[in-house]
Amino acid sequence: MFFFDPSYILFVFLPGLLIGIWAQMKLRHAYGKYSQVPVDSGMTGAEAARKILDHAGLADVPVAEISGRLSDHYDPTKRALFLSSDIFNGQTIAAVGVAAHEAGHALQHQGAYALFRARMALVPATQFASSACFGILFLGWILGSAFFSKFVLIAVALFTVITLFQLVTLPVEYDASRRAKEQLFRLGLVHEHERAGVSKVLDAAALTYVAALVSAVLELLYFIMLARGSRS
Repeated sequence: MFFFDPSYILFVFLPGLLIGIWAQMKLRHAYGKYSQVPVDSGMTGAEAARKILDHAGLADVPVAEISGRLSDHYDPTKRALFLSSDIFNGQTIAAVGVAAHEAGHALQHQGAYALFRARMALVPATQFASSACFGILFLGWILGSAFFSKFVLIAVALFTVITLFQLVTLPVEYDASRRAKEQLFRLGLVHEHERAGVSKVLDAAALTYVAALVSAVLELLYFIMLARGSRS
């Protein structure tokens, strides 16, 4: 089984794990630093998001508080923005930056941004692929080599969906950050000397999506090679 394949461990699992840990460390460092730096405006993350949404004519999009740490997200199905308590109530550069980023997704939705719509369309297929891919491979392994090669091809298709989702997600996240920075400065919610802090927090958050894409690509390449080997 591939779980015990040294090449899988060396060229897929370990690189993906290390890149993921590196990205999380960068995010924790940037967020930890700038969550201690008050924003000059004295605004909370919730207030900053509300200002951005209202200025864009999205007064009907609620901003709600949820539990968890960095669990912030915009839900396009509910047309609502959810902020973790630290971001919702925080009056820091990190809180305002993260809240503005999530508001940026609402602006993407409003403007029918093509890649945002593509990611929305891929969500159901990606959820299925993520839950089914390893089960499919395990079932093929149980049934034996005669079936395994066919099941590997199915796994390749599933990992292709996952990789495509991550590939689309990356520019969507970077665009949301771009919109966030633009609105924060245009509306005067942060000042020029706070620009670097906002950028560092949002750029560090984007690295987690880069790590996810790299891991997905490595997984896909491995199973493509596995599929070729099983047919030879």
